[in-house]
Amino acid sequence: MTPKPASSQYATVSRQFIADWLDALRPLCSEPQYRALLQHADLGTEQNQTQGRVTLDQIVCLYQRAAVETGDEMMGLWSRPIRPRALQHLLTSVREATSLASALYRFSTFWNLLLDDYRFTLTETGKVLVLALTPQGAAPMQRFGHMLILKLAHGLMSWLAKHEVPVREVGFAFARPAFEQDYAVIFPTTVRFDCPETYIAFDLDRLGGVHLRSTAELDRFLENAPRDWIFTRSREHTQSLRVRNYLSQTDWDRATLSEAAQAMHLTPRTLIRRLEADGTSFQAIKDALRRDLAIRHLQLGQKSIEEIAQDVGFTSAANFHRAFRRWTGNTPSAYRRRIPPDG
Repeated sequence: MTPKPASSQYATVSRQFIADWLDALRPLCSEPQYRALLQHADLGTEQNQTQGRVTLDQIVCLYQRAAVETGDEMMGLWSRPIRPRALQHLLTSVREATSLASALYRFSTFWNLLLDDYRFTLTETGKVLVLALTPQGAAPMQRFGHMLILKLAHGLMSWLAKHEVPVREVGFAFARPAFEQDYAVIFPTTVRFDCPETYIAFDLDRLGGVHLRSTAELDRFLENAPRDWIFTRSREHTQSLRVRNYLSQTDWDRATLSEAAQAMHLTPRTLIRRLEADGTSFQAIKDALRRDLAIRHLQLGQKSIEEIAQDVGFTSAANFHRAFRRWTGNTPSAYRRRIPPDG
């Protein structure tokens, strides 16, 4: 029987998704230091920056090392460096909030003291609470920075609530990128592009209460950052992630679209239409899960490439090699050689 993975555990994003981050990081480092950071996170050479997939472990690894070595906890993503311990002070502030709405207000106030190029506004319209990021002058557009700061807001709220807080929608003030599906791995909601402002919106009646968090829990959250908050754990997501979650809990390689539709109380035609609205298909979701499982197996280093090919549903290692090169720009053996011995 095919293993049943947790969908978030095997999630990856494209190399293009982090390209803005690497571009912002590079001027903060000497060339040897920059290359050492990439090597530490097993991100390869600059020539490979637009190919392949990036795992949560790699993102966490780069974030934790780069924030320390550059002395900027946002690693060049904003015009002013965010000095060490700033995020600790942010957590200390939001931990005292008596509601999630007040926590979001504290979040916006904190960043407005630090940022020069953007300003947060928090507005309540009807029963919707919107945190928006407004440029101050001709501020540069940094896609990864906009994503990260909105996800930090959502992550802090979820930490206080002790569950993933439902998000009404997210919007970005930049054009729809070619890697738009990566945002579905990050945000548990509809994501829009070409918006007047970057924003994240919540339904007030779904926010719930806050829970007291100890100093030890705060320290653990900081130590793990951004592992505990950057990838979504939501099961009520866009239709494509609901299908991925279904596949993760069944024999995904044998599962059919009709079976998935029945499990979601939909007709096959309706499921196809909703997946098309998400810009994907049932087969594309299966292929993405197969890819991420293969990457995870290579990282663990416990199986041969032939065994991995069989586990993820390929009839031959040659077919697996061709598919893996298409996914990542590398062969499985070349990809495995780039992974440190401890995975």
